Amino acid sequence: MAGFAPATIAFIGFGEVGQTFARGLLANGAAGIRAYDLLFGSPAGHRLEEAARSIGVDCAASPEAVGPDARFIFSAVTADRAEAVAIEAATWLKPGQVFVDVNSAAPSTKQRAAKAIATSGADYVEAAVMAAVKQPGLKVSILAGGPKAQSAAEALNMMGMNLTPVSELFGRASAMKLCRSIVIKGLEALMVDCAAASEAWDVKDPVFASLHATFPSIDFHALAADMRERVATHGVRRAAEMREAAEMLAAAGLDPCLATAVADSQQRGARAKPAAGA
Repeated sequence: MAGFAPATIAFIGFGEVGQTFARGLLANGAAGIRAYDLLFGSPAGHRLEEAARSIGVDCAASPEAVGPDARFIFSAVTADRAEAVAIEAATWLKPGQVFVDVNSAAPSTKQRAAKAIATSGADYVEAAVMAAVKQPGLKVSILAGGPKAQSAAEALNMMGMNLTPVSELFGRASAMKLCRSIVIKGLEALMVDCAAASEAWDVKDPVFASLHATFPSIDFHALAADMRERVATHGVRRAAEMREAAEMLAAAGLDPCLATAVADSQQRGARAKPAAGA
């Protein structure tokens, strides 16, 4: 990776993941970080640009402008944009750069993205973020895949990250992530519907007491409130992730209907969130 500053980082997509990682990497000595988000330059993106500047991140006017001298370029968009971003990045990436795809996409999506990046001569690292980033921050568990997963993990872990290489084959890390997501996002959908129905019938306390008797380690009132907020805040992104899970299931010859239903539920929950200031 000669010719690139050892800790120069770029982000395509600067939502919660990008901001959390950028803040942690700068605190751990990153030489500089530049970011691009599709919303930059628009009224809706003003808040994101302010957040970037407050963290110490430079805002780029285009995806290509983020990474001419970056050693690592993180793709942190939504699952449904992951492949398109990789295809576009392949037009300007250079040998020696590492494209780290942290999007929650299907194994087949990651495999296609890897093929696109390979045409540029840059390296592709599949990265599956295994938990919400808010609490663990930069230390969130990330499974890494691909031939360069080991070397990328060594370099990024020295900057405070927590990557664990799991395979030199593309797809396995994302399969592990999405199989877990079927349970986590499915539970969120179930709890949101359970809470809404029990509130409508004014039976939430006895219902949750019955659930607690079966699963005594769980505070169902707290769990329902937490999961309802997660869906309201992140439902659009989670819906895209579950549609990738549905693609994974279909590719394996399995019925994707449950994953699709969870995606629809997540989408509905996100739309139900009150607008800011309401």
